[in-house]
Amino acid sequence: MANFAKPSAPRFSVEVYQNEFLPEGGRDVHAIVTVTSSGGATATAARVLGQDAAVVIMVDCSGSMDYPPDKMRGAREATAAAIDTLRDGTAFAVIAGTHVAREVYPGQGRLATADPATRARAKEALRALTAGGGTAIGTWLRLADGLLRQSPATIRHGILLTDGRNEHEEPAVLRATLDACAGRFTCDARGVGTDWEVKEVTGIASALLGSADIVADPAHLTEDFTRVMENVMGKEVADVALRLWTPVGVEVQYVKQVAPAVHDLTARRTEAGPRAGDYPTGSWGDESREYHVCVRVPGAAVGQEMLAARASLVLPGPAGEPQPALAQGLVRAVWTDDLAASTAISPQVAHYTGQAELAQAIQQGLEARKMGDVDGATAKLGRAVQLASVSGNADTAKLLAKVVDVVDAVAGTVRLKAKVADADEMTLETRSTQTVRVKKT
Repeated sequence: MANFAKPSAPRFSVEVYQNEFLPEGGRDVHAIVTVTSSGGATATAARVLGQDAAVVIMVDCSGSMDYPPDKMRGAREATAAAIDTLRDGTAFAVIAGTHVAREVYPGQGRLATADPATRARAKEALRALTAGGGTAIGTWLRLADGLLRQSPATIRHGILLTDGRNEHEEPAVLRATLDACAGRFTCDARGVGTDWEVKEVTGIASALLGSADIVADPAHLTEDFTRVMENVMGKEVADVALRLWTPVGVEVQYVKQVAPAVHDLTARRTEAGPRAGDYPTGSWGDESREYHVCVRVPGAAVGQEMLAARASLVLPGPAGEPQPALAQGLVRAVWTDDLAASTAISPQVAHYTGQAELAQAIQQGLEARKMGDVDGATAKLGRAVQLASVSGNADTAKLLAKVVDVVDAVAGTVRLKAKVADADEMTLETRSTQTVRVKKT
């Protein structure tokens, strides 16, 4: 492990967990890269200098938000609570989203600066929010992007709440909007009630490196929005990239975030010089995340060893100028004829491979259930129960138990429940990618 921290920057550290031993001719190298950020010197400054953050809250105001009326009321109250959580100096705005996007506060295409007076005016403006119209989420995101691009803040973030499907916009339009906004701001997405589309909400969060969740009961929106905004206010550095350098002849198979949630970053690589690529990780506060890196090396004879990859954390710099690593770790390959050494699996790699399989099994099982494939759904959700049990993922196990009757968790024997509440099924699907840390021994 190596650290390269400046006094004025958050401290990052990188640890690499792997079994570096391969059999003769072996080629695939797996490693778990643990990245930890501690704010250090910037933490106090970030809280004092709130101007380093800009936030836009997007509130669904389509007609369905009035059915039942407590959804619209809950959204107003939650947005007010989020505004109260803003640090003084934070740039912010509120958007009402229907089939068009409308600025609620401060208006005139600008951002307000949080202080007691602007917070009070913003909350007063929320009283005028009413439900009516359709849903075109891309228009909300494009307006948020335009507002956030005015701000010099390094932390640029959106919070999006919806209760319905994106019915007044072609899927390709939303996809193009997400592609355009990616890297410009991060966004947490929330679905309230049970009439929205899980894949749309999780897709928004994944594309914009934020979190996704369900708030089935509007009464819990205030608690959720407050927690989300507190998390945003704790961010201290943005646009951090995981840079992977590989020697000649080494091919990157994939790079995935595996904790605290599974996100495949492989296709989001941008070239960063000879044999190096950057994978976006978004904004950081005091936290730890883990990434599964798999590279394919040239086969070699027993006794040979090589550097398979170098993983480092970098911040954006002037075009063409090298950026010093905030921290880095090395992935190695060593060829051996020791069968026990070459067949051993790193506990960390095994754990997160299982967690990724768990997420996939849940998603495939729920899809099979929707299609009426009882055998397929039972098999996949049974495997999910087994993986959740083995890995100690108690939260996911509890959610699975609301969809299936568990006969034997260790064996993965389950029966599909005849009736499942929409909220329970959607919660399981939305949270399927959330993982637990590897057990410490």
